[in-house]
Amino acid sequence: MNLDELGWDNFFEEHFSSFHKKGLMPGRIVSEEKTFFLLYSESGEYKAKLSGRLRFNAKSRSDLPVVGDWVAVSGDSGKMVIRGILPRKSKFSRKVASNLELVTEEQVISTNIDTVFIVSGMDADFNINRIMRYLTIVAESGACPVIILNKKDLCAHPEYLRDEVRKKVPDVPLHTISALKKEGLEPLNQYLVRGKTVTLIGSSGVGKSTLVNRIIGKERQAVGEVREDGKGRHITAKRELIFIPGGGLFIDNPGMRSVSLWGEKESADETFEDIAELSRQCKFKDCTHRTEPGCAIKKALDEGTLDEERFKNFLKLKRELAVLSVKRSQRARMRVGG
Repeated sequence: MNLDELGWDNFFEEHFSSFHKKGLMPGRIVSEEKTFFLLYSESGEYKAKLSGRLRFNAKSRSDLPVVGDWVAVSGDSGKMVIRGILPRKSKFSRKVASNLELVTEEQVISTNIDTVFIVSGMDADFNINRIMRYLTIVAESGACPVIILNKKDLCAHPEYLRDEVRKKVPDVPLHTISALKKEGLEPLNQYLVRGKTVTLIGSSGVGKSTLVNRIIGKERQAVGEVREDGKGRHITAKRELIFIPGGGLFIDNPGMRSVSLWGEKESADETFEDIAELSRQCKFKDCTHRTEPGCAIKKALDEGTLDEERFKNFLKLKRELAVLSVKRSQRARMRVGG
């Protein structure tokens, strides 16, 4: 494989120039193991460890390499060392999952992604609010979202669920498939092109690993049964960059038990562009959409052109992101003061 097939372009070439002068070699992180990273380079596949300087200078876990990162390495096949991380074109993050209220830290899941497949089952897993939350995360990442409704073979009325999603998300590409039956997969090929990276997210049991297996053409990922309560089992145990000869790259993700947002307040506006546009038409800039005259949101709700449940979900996401913003500011002040 060459660097172009791995997603290398002028952006990374430009930012690698200083490392090149030091005699370092570019590589892309494939997976993270307990004591080392696996990476692809133009000359093959290698194991590499972090340099002590890079680990020491990291202010948080988000400053360390993750799957999808381009890194600068030195050494030979027997002892490779990661000396630097190139800037990220896109970054898929969420808030670190924790039971502690005071923990407010970014978890970078994967990087340098072109397209994110948001996979939802059309069985008991189907949850439109969860899809909207995923869309908010993707909006902050810099990648392009694509909604995949899987398991249409298990749904009595797949057209109904598709229409429900289309009403709430009119502008995001949407595909209805059955990965198990190999139905509806052909349109996905437009995203699986040389040098482009696709990642798949969704709760456990929605069929992400089955979808990866179908597209790759072999049983690369283990596949598990869905429990009787409709909740999936965690089969994919780690994130991994999967190279598809002639057809781009996949980053497979373990299913997420929780979807903790990480982003700015404006991320919700990108996901709910129609509501954001309506709010800009309100008479007052600081309109709370409650009792103010000339409120475009209230008018749309009264006329039925804006779904009330959709608006409530928008407000919920805005509140959550606002609280997160305050916590991040407090944490930053504590660092400076400490």
